[in-house]
Amino acid sequence: MSDNSMHSGIVSPKGIWWVPAAPQERKWVIVAFIWCMILFAMMPLWHLRGGQNPSGIRAKVSAADYEARVNRFIEEHKVGEDKGVPIVAPPPGSDVYLLGRMWSWSPILKLKKDTEYTLHLSSVDLNHGFSLYPVNINFQVVPGYDYGLKVTPSKAGEFSIICNEFCGIGHHLMVGKVIVEE
Repeated sequence: MSDNSMHSGIVSPKGIWWVPAAPQERKWVIVAFIWCMILFAMMPLWHLRGGQNPSGIRAKVSAADYEARVNRFIEEHKVGEDKGVPIVAPPPGSDVYLLGRMWSWSPILKLKKDTEYTLHLSSVDLNHGFSLYPVNINFQVVPGYDYGLKVTPSKAGEFSIICNEFCGIGHHLMVGKVIVEE
């Protein structure tokens, strides 16, 4: 190859390499820019008025305080254990606490079908993802925040809680359980 056929981003190519955009092209660039601005304006509007955000209780809480709440909840409602993880059966309509930490969910929840509970989620160490399988429920669990969601189990069975936010070397082991009884 000869020297005059090569160029880089620093040295511009020889000849005509820049031609002004044609009128049609300019119109499409303007339409695309206007559409981008509309979508940009819609993001905060949709956030405030769209209703896609989970409705529920959100409050700041220290990791130690939330862990103490979960431990009290376990002490009050423990009905057994599964591989060292406590199983709790809270009364219908009560607050239910679930704690995420590397690499486990605690406790195992035993709930009644067609009964409303307030599910509180938090983490004591780092971000975790709460995914209830096979139901399509996904939620980000962040340390320092207590997220309370109103839930009403509508189907009996065993459901797995899977962490869908990478949380370290044992992430694949972070599986919890919710048991819904008739």
